[in-house]
Amino acid sequence: MDFFEVVHSQRSIRQYKPDPVPDEMIWQIIEAATRAPSGSNLQPWIWWVIKDERMRQIISKAVSARMASTEAREQRLRDVEAMADTSRRTMMVKATKFIEDIAVAPVFIIPCLVGVTSPVSDPRSLLAGSSIYGAVQNLMLAARALGLGTVLTTFNSFMESTLHEELQLPPDVVPTSIIPVGYPDGQKFGPTTRKPVETVTYWDEWGSVLPR
Repeated sequence: MDFFEVVHSQRSIRQYKPDPVPDEMIWQIIEAATRAPSGSNLQPWIWWVIKDERMRQIISKAVSARMASTEAREQRLRDVEAMADTSRRTMMVKATKFIEDIAVAPVFIIPCLVGVTSPVSDPRSLLAGSSIYGAVQNLMLAARALGLGTVLTTFNSFMESTLHEELQLPPDVVPTSIIPVGYPDGQKFGPTTRKPVETVTYWDEWGSVLPR
């Protein structure tokens, strides 16, 4: 695919077929991820691939317990009903359904920071993210180019204890996201809806807008 077609059509996919993803494709998208830059080129990352059904169910149940309780679900549905933007409403309905069983995706990839020292040594700081999130986007774009769907989630932010205690993630490893991967099921790739580039770009002086 043309690079710009990939960029303009890559979107968050939350509906997946159960079809297995070939290992070769997984290797291919991780290889693309590792071509991204990192602080001092130290590449302080490990890409944790989870295909095992039991392990995926542990993660899925932890997400569901936190975000798919009856109270939380009803509140989200009320919020959805109050939305005037139809496209955003549709997105939120799909997101609500997805979090009830994220194990529908046949693969999870968890990008992890390990021993980061550049540009900072605190793996939980915003600047540490500069050494892995570019690689995460590489991975997601490569997946799109191969016809695979992904969605960047931050479920790890409330379930690190599950990853460390139940799935034996070493204590010095920091998960930075959880990325479901699989073939889209009924959900199509782009085009995506974004703010016009002219409204989010300043030239030279802050606030100076240049007509396109």
